[in-house]
Amino acid sequence: MPEGLRIDRPEVADGAVLWHLAKNSGTLDLNSSYSYLLWCRDFARTSAVARGAQGTPVGFVTGYVRPERPRTLFIWQVAVDEAHRGRGLAAALLDGLTARLAEESVQAPTALETTITPGNTASERLFASYARRRGATVEREVLFGTAHFPDGPHEPEVLHRIGPLSL
Repeated sequence: MPEGLRIDRPEVADGAVLWHLAKNSGTLDLNSSYSYLLWCRDFARTSAVARGAQGTPVGFVTGYVRPERPRTLFIWQVAVDEAHRGRGLAAALLDGLTARLAEESVQAPTALETTITPGNTASERLFASYARRRGATVEREVLFGTAHFPDGPHEPEVLHRIGPLSL
């Protein structure tokens, strides 16, 4: 974990900052500000924020447990403020979140899923290194093709399934 930062659960008051971090990421699909507020309220257990010295979020990871696969954690978005990139913060957020879930849960996650658009090498590296640290394999397949998106051109979303996890 980079010095001076701590990992915490998001709170509703963090929703606006998470929206801004996503907006300024340059790569994430931006959801409504309302969705980030709901995420901080309803999915705080399966999400994490990195807080700076003043307590303001400088990075986040949002996730949820898949209803049909209750031992699978789906990671929705990962964002880090530009001033804090390149210091391992995204990896620390993923590690911290899955470690917390393993400690708190009767059934710890045994798999992690995320989607990545082709060419997003930073995300591909992040999740490949996560898999290596966990001694897990990565399976890839297109989850949503371009034709699935009704709102204009969108690259396919490739599902990365990582498991089994050693937590």
